[in-house]
Amino acid sequence: MLAVKVAVIDVGSNSVRLLVARVERGDVKELGREREYLRLGDDAYRLGRIGIEKLAQTSEVARRYSRLARRAGCERLETIVTAPGRQAENGDELVDILARATRAPVVVLSAEDEGRLAWHGAVSRLSDPPGTVAVVDLGGGSCEVAAGEPGRGPSWVESRDAGALRVTRAFLPSDSPSQEDVAAARTQVLVLLAGLDPPRPETALAVGGTARAVGRLVGKRFGEDELAKLAKSIVRKGANKVVAGTGITPERGETLLGGTLVLAELARLLETPLEVGRGGLREGAALALAHDKAAVA
Repeated sequence: MLAVKVAVIDVGSNSVRLLVARVERGDVKELGREREYLRLGDDAYRLGRIGIEKLAQTSEVARRYSRLARRAGCERLETIVTAPGRQAENGDELVDILARATRAPVVVLSAEDEGRLAWHGAVSRLSDPPGTVAVVDLGGGSCEVAAGEPGRGPSWVESRDAGALRVTRAFLPSDSPSQEDVAAARTQVLVLLAGLDPPRPETALAVGGTARAVGRLVGKRFGEDELAKLAKSIVRKGANKVVAGTGITPERGETLLGGTLVLAELARLLETPLEVGRGGLREGAALALAHDKAAVA
């Protein structure tokens, strides 16, 4: 396949992101990246729908991103919508606004499609993939786990509404949670992930903003013990002090504890430490788009 330049706008519960990339022979080379924290999930959880103000902000950001993609010479552009499109009552309205703003296709991903794309994006960046790989894609509103063999694709995909933002808002509303608050939140995470029984992989990758933030703090490979220590440190010092000077944004720090609790339980279920993946959902979407016909208008 000849090289093709693509752009993916990713509309999630926490942020709206842009990836501009060149895709050639299954390799995704990043050419540009943008991010805006809009927290659409806050409206979805609190109101059940995305409010007028945040819809307007999303439209403005998407329009700007689509212009950047066209200026970069992208041949194909697509907007993917994750949890907000599935969890908000007015997900259709969000799709219409995005389509008008970008003048390009908009797709609300099913939870299974999200997990599959994240798996392909993460596995594509492995230089020497093992026999079986699990990929944990922890977003703001949901968490997907996919497992399978490189070359064949994921054979097992499950999703739960256990995103870092969602867990934080529902179970850790205080800026200074106590150990008792954390214990109660951990119990609720167990409830959210109940019934999840993934295959035990040779390698488990974690992707998404929370996973990258955790990797900056404790190293690129972490299991239950490292995550438990990080959770205790956040409670003792506060998230702002823990992330100070690390390059992790305050917005990410705000939901870091909730995400850490989810990752710790998933590491336990997978029975293996998690490694921070170099690719993920947007890279997987770029690979799919390079083989599709979603041309830039």
